[in-house]
Amino acid sequence: MTYSRARMGVGGLVALAVVAVGPGQQGAAASASGVVKLPRGHDVSSHQKTVNWSKARAKGARFVYVKATESTTYRNPYFTAQYGGAGGVGILRGAYHFARPNTSSGARQAAYFVRNGGAWKADGRTLPPALDIEYNPYDAKHRCYGVGKKRMVRWIKAFSAEVDRLTGRPPVIYTTVNWWKTCTGNSRALTANPLWIAQPGSKAGPLPGGWPYWTFWQHATKGALPGDQNLFNGSAAQLTKFARGG
Repeated sequence: MTYSRARMGVGGLVALAVVAVGPGQQGAAASASGVVKLPRGHDVSSHQKTVNWSKARAKGARFVYVKATESTTYRNPYFTAQYGGAGGVGILRGAYHFARPNTSSGARQAAYFVRNGGAWKADGRTLPPALDIEYNPYDAKHRCYGVGKKRMVRWIKAFSAEVDRLTGRPPVIYTTVNWWKTCTGNSRALTANPLWIAQPGSKAGPLPGGWPYWTFWQHATKGALPGDQNLFNGSAAQLTKFARGG
Protein backbone atom coordinates (compact mmCIF):
# COMPACT_ATOMS: atom_id res chain seq x y z
CA MET A 1 0.00 0.00 0.00
CA THR A 2 0.91 3.57 -0.39
CA TYR A 3 1.31 3.70 3.35
CA SER A 4 4.24 1.27 3.49
CA ARG A 5 2.50 -1.39 1.58
CA ALA A 6 5.76 -2.69 0.41
CA ARG A 7 6.82 -6.03 1.64
CA MET A 8 7.94 -6.44 5.24
CA GLY A 9 10.62 -8.72 4.01
CA VAL A 10 8.26 -9.39 1.15
CA GLY A 11 4.88 -8.66 2.67
CA GLY A 12 2.77 -5.53 2.17
CA LEU A 13 -0.52 -3.94 2.90
CA VAL A 14 -3.67 -4.25 0.82
CA ALA A 15 -5.10 -1.64 -1.47
CA LEU A 16 -8.62 -0.37 -1.89
CA ALA A 17 -10.53 0.46 -5.02
CA VAL A 18 -13.49 2.49 -6.24
CA VAL A 19 -16.41 0.88 -8.06
CA ALA A 20 -19.88 1.54 -9.30
CA VAL A 21 -22.42 0.20 -6.88
CA GLY A 22 -25.58 2.04 -7.77
CA PRO A 23 -27.70 4.64 -5.94
CA GLY A 24 -26.25 6.23 -2.86
CA GLN A 25 -22.70 6.35 -4.15
CA GLN A 26 -20.50 9.05 -2.71
CA GLY A 27 -18.88 11.31 -5.28
CA ALA A 28 -15.23 12.04 -5.80
CA ALA A 29 -14.98 14.53 -2.95
CA ALA A 30 -17.00 12.64 -0.35
CA SER A 31 -15.96 13.51 3.20
CA ALA A 32 -15.38 11.09 6.04
CA SER A 33 -18.05 12.83 8.09
CA GLY A 34 -20.60 12.04 5.39
CA VAL A 35 -19.80 8.35 5.05
CA VAL A 36 -19.34 7.20 8.63
CA LYS A 37 -22.22 4.71 8.32
CA LEU A 38 -20.77 2.94 5.29
CA PRO A 39 -19.46 -0.63 5.77
CA ARG A 40 -16.02 -0.59 7.36
CA GLY A 41 -13.14 -2.79 6.33
CA HIS A 42 -9.38 -3.12 6.32
CA ASP A 43 -6.47 -4.70 4.49
CA VAL A 44 -3.73 -6.94 5.83
CA SER A 45 -0.54 -8.66 4.72
CA SER A 46 2.31 -10.62 6.27
CA HIS A 47 3.02 -7.52 8.34
CA GLN A 48 -0.06 -8.29 10.48
CA LYS A 49 0.79 -12.01 10.77
CA THR A 50 -1.81 -13.67 13.02
CA VAL A 51 -5.03 -11.65 13.16
CA ASN A 52 -7.78 -12.03 15.79
CA TRP A 53 -10.65 -12.09 13.28
CA SER A 54 -13.44 -12.45 15.85
CA LYS A 55 -12.17 -9.31 17.54
CA ALA A 56 -11.90 -7.48 14.21
CA ARG A 57 -15.52 -8.33 13.40
CA ALA A 58 -16.64 -7.24 16.85
CA LYS A 59 -14.94 -3.90 16.21
CA GLY A 60 -16.86 -3.40 12.97
CA ALA A 61 -14.97 -5.17 10.18
CA ARG A 62 -17.34 -6.23 7.40
CA PHE A 63 -14.75 -6.80 4.65
CA VAL A 64 -11.03 -7.24 4.25
CA TYR A 65 -8.48 -7.51 1.46
CA VAL A 66 -5.56 -9.85 2.10
CA LYS A 67 -2.27 -9.63 0.24
CA ALA A 68 -1.72 -12.85 -1.70
CA THR A 69 1.19 -12.31 -4.07
CA GLU A 70 3.83 -10.01 -5.52
CA SER A 71 5.49 -10.33 -8.93
CA THR A 72 5.75 -14.08 -9.73
CA THR A 73 8.05 -15.09 -6.89
CA TYR A 74 6.29 -14.21 -3.64
CA ARG A 75 3.21 -15.52 -1.84
CA ASN A 76 2.22 -14.16 1.56
CA PRO A 77 3.03 -17.02 3.99
CA TYR A 78 0.09 -15.97 6.19
CA PHE A 79 -2.39 -15.72 3.33
CA THR A 80 -4.23 -19.01 3.83
CA ALA A 81 -4.74 -18.44 7.56
CA GLN A 82 -5.68 -14.78 7.13
CA TYR A 83 -8.07 -15.34 4.25
CA GLY A 84 -9.69 -18.38 5.81
CA GLY A 85 -9.85 -16.80 9.25
CA ALA A 86 -11.71 -13.76 7.95
CA GLY A 87 -14.20 -15.89 6.06
CA GLY A 88 -14.70 -18.11 9.06
CA VAL A 89 -16.20 -15.30 11.14
CA GLY A 90 -18.36 -13.91 8.34
CA ILE A 91 -16.11 -11.12 7.08
CA LEU A 92 -16.24 -10.75 3.28
CA ARG A 93 -12.72 -11.26 1.99
CA GLY A 94 -10.77 -10.74 -1.18
CA ALA A 95 -7.16 -11.11 -2.31
CA TYR A 96 -4.82 -8.55 -3.79
CA HIS A 97 -1.60 -8.62 -5.81
CA PHE A 98 1.25 -6.14 -5.44
CA ALA A 99 2.29 -5.14 -8.97
CA ARG A 100 5.91 -5.26 -10.11
CA PRO A 101 5.67 -4.06 -13.75
CA ASN A 102 9.44 -4.22 -14.19
CA THR A 103 9.81 -7.94 -13.44
CA SER A 104 7.38 -9.70 -15.82
CA SER A 105 4.31 -9.15 -17.96
CA GLY A 106 0.90 -8.18 -16.62
CA ALA A 107 -0.62 -11.41 -17.93
CA ARG A 108 2.03 -13.55 -16.28
CA GLN A 109 1.64 -11.85 -12.90
CA ALA A 110 -2.15 -12.13 -13.16
CA ALA A 111 -1.91 -15.88 -13.77
CA TYR A 112 0.45 -16.31 -10.80
CA PHE A 113 -1.92 -14.29 -8.62
CA VAL A 114 -4.99 -16.33 -9.54
CA ARG A 115 -3.12 -19.60 -8.96
CA ASN A 116 -1.99 -18.47 -5.52
CA GLY A 117 -5.12 -17.03 -3.95
CA GLY A 118 -6.51 -14.50 -6.40
CA ALA A 119 -9.48 -16.57 -7.53
CA TRP A 120 -13.12 -15.52 -7.14
CA LYS A 121 -16.45 -17.25 -6.51
CA ALA A 122 -19.95 -15.80 -6.88
CA ASP A 123 -20.84 -16.86 -3.34
CA GLY A 124 -21.56 -13.44 -1.86
CA ARG A 125 -18.59 -13.85 0.50
CA THR A 126 -15.68 -13.36 -1.91
CA LEU A 127 -14.66 -9.91 -3.11
CA PRO A 128 -13.23 -9.58 -6.62
CA PRO A 129 -9.44 -9.77 -7.01
CA ALA A 130 -7.55 -6.50 -6.59
CA LEU A 131 -4.39 -5.03 -8.10
CA ASP A 132 -2.21 -2.85 -5.87
CA ILE A 133 -0.36 -0.50 -8.21
CA GLU A 134 1.76 2.25 -6.65
CA TYR A 135 5.23 3.78 -6.46
CA ASN A 136 8.18 1.39 -6.53
CA PRO A 137 9.15 0.81 -2.87
CA TYR A 138 12.48 -0.76 -3.83
CA ASP A 139 14.03 1.88 -6.08
CA ALA A 140 13.43 5.59 -5.42
CA LYS A 141 15.13 6.52 -8.71
CA HIS A 142 12.62 4.49 -10.73
CA ARG A 143 9.38 5.24 -8.95
CA CYS A 144 7.34 4.12 -11.96
CA TYR A 145 9.48 0.97 -12.28
CA GLY A 146 11.33 2.36 -15.31
CA VAL A 147 8.18 1.82 -17.38
CA GLY A 148 6.82 4.59 -19.61
CA LYS A 149 3.22 5.81 -19.31
CA LYS A 150 1.85 4.03 -22.38
CA ARG A 151 3.60 0.80 -21.52
CA MET A 152 2.32 1.05 -17.94
CA VAL A 153 -1.26 1.34 -19.16
CA ARG A 154 -0.74 -1.66 -21.42
CA TRP A 155 0.67 -3.63 -18.48
CA ILE A 156 -2.34 -2.86 -16.26
CA LYS A 157 -4.78 -3.65 -19.07
CA ALA A 158 -3.03 -6.98 -19.70
CA PHE A 159 -3.19 -7.86 -16.00
CA SER A 160 -6.85 -6.90 -15.87
CA ALA A 161 -7.77 -8.85 -18.99
CA GLU A 162 -6.07 -12.01 -17.77
CA VAL A 163 -7.69 -11.85 -14.32
CA ASP A 164 -11.06 -11.30 -15.99
CA ARG A 165 -10.46 -14.24 -18.34
CA LEU A 166 -9.46 -16.57 -15.51
CA THR A 167 -12.00 -15.54 -12.87
CA GLY A 168 -14.88 -13.82 -14.65
CA ARG A 169 -14.29 -10.57 -12.76
CA PRO A 170 -12.11 -7.59 -13.71
CA PRO A 171 -9.87 -6.64 -10.79
CA VAL A 172 -10.38 -3.71 -8.48
CA ILE A 173 -7.53 -1.22 -8.92
CA TYR A 174 -5.88 0.27 -5.86
CA THR A 175 -3.90 3.43 -6.50
CA THR A 176 -3.40 7.08 -5.60
CA VAL A 177 -4.16 10.22 -7.56
CA ASN A 178 -0.50 11.18 -7.71
CA TRP A 179 0.72 7.77 -8.87
CA TRP A 180 -1.94 7.47 -11.55
CA LYS A 181 -1.13 10.89 -12.97
CA THR A 182 2.63 10.44 -12.78
CA CYS A 183 2.91 6.87 -14.07
CA THR A 184 -0.03 6.52 -16.49
CA GLY A 185 -0.49 10.14 -17.58
CA ASN A 186 -3.88 10.07 -15.84
CA SER A 187 -5.14 7.48 -18.32
CA ARG A 188 -8.91 7.01 -18.64
CA ALA A 189 -8.56 3.52 -20.08
CA LEU A 190 -9.39 1.59 -16.89
CA THR A 191 -12.62 3.20 -15.68
CA ALA A 192 -14.51 -0.08 -16.19
CA ASN A 193 -12.54 -1.46 -13.23
CA PRO A 194 -13.71 -0.68 -9.70
CA LEU A 195 -11.50 1.94 -8.03
CA TRP A 196 -9.91 1.57 -4.61
CA ILE A 197 -8.57 5.03 -3.81
CA ALA A 198 -5.82 5.57 -1.26
CA GLN A 199 -6.35 9.04 0.15
CA PRO A 200 -5.49 9.66 3.81
CA GLY A 201 -7.54 12.34 5.51
CA SER A 202 -11.13 13.49 5.51
CA LYS A 203 -11.91 13.41 1.77
CA ALA A 204 -11.79 10.68 -0.88
CA GLY A 205 -11.09 12.94 -3.81
CA PRO A 206 -10.49 14.28 -6.36
CA LEU A 207 -10.24 10.96 -8.21
CA PRO A 208 -7.82 10.03 -11.02
CA GLY A 209 -8.31 8.79 -14.55
CA GLY A 210 -11.93 9.71 -15.18
CA TRP A 211 -13.38 7.52 -12.42
CA PRO A 212 -16.63 9.23 -11.34
CA TYR A 213 -16.79 7.61 -7.90
CA TRP A 214 -14.88 5.32 -5.60
CA THR A 215 -15.84 1.79 -4.54
CA PHE A 216 -13.36 1.46 -1.70
CA TRP A 217 -11.58 4.25 0.13
CA GLN A 218 -8.42 3.66 2.16
CA HIS A 219 -8.67 6.68 4.41
CA ALA A 220 -6.20 5.90 7.23
CA THR A 221 -3.23 3.67 8.04
CA LYS A 222 -4.18 3.16 11.66
CA GLY A 223 -7.45 2.64 13.46
CA ALA A 224 -9.58 0.12 15.30
CA LEU A 225 -9.02 -2.63 12.73
CA PRO A 226 -5.74 -4.43 11.90
CA GLY A 227 -3.90 -2.86 8.96
CA ASP A 228 -5.16 0.04 6.85
CA GLN A 229 -8.68 1.40 7.37
CA ASN A 230 -11.20 1.32 4.52
CA LEU A 231 -14.80 2.09 3.65
CA PHE A 232 -17.10 0.63 0.99
CA ASN A 233 -19.15 3.04 -1.11
CA GLY A 234 -22.61 1.60 -0.54
CA SER A 235 -24.81 -0.26 1.91
CA ALA A 236 -24.13 -3.64 3.49
CA ALA A 237 -26.59 -5.19 1.03
CA GLN A 238 -24.76 -3.55 -1.88
CA LEU A 239 -21.46 -4.88 -0.57
CA THR A 240 -22.84 -8.43 -0.65
CA LYS A 241 -24.26 -7.81 -4.14
CA PHE A 242 -20.89 -6.50 -5.29
CA ALA A 243 -19.21 -9.62 -3.93
CA ARG A 244 -21.63 -11.81 -5.90
CA GLY A 245 -20.88 -9.92 -9.09
CA GLY A 246 -23.84 -7.55 -9.23
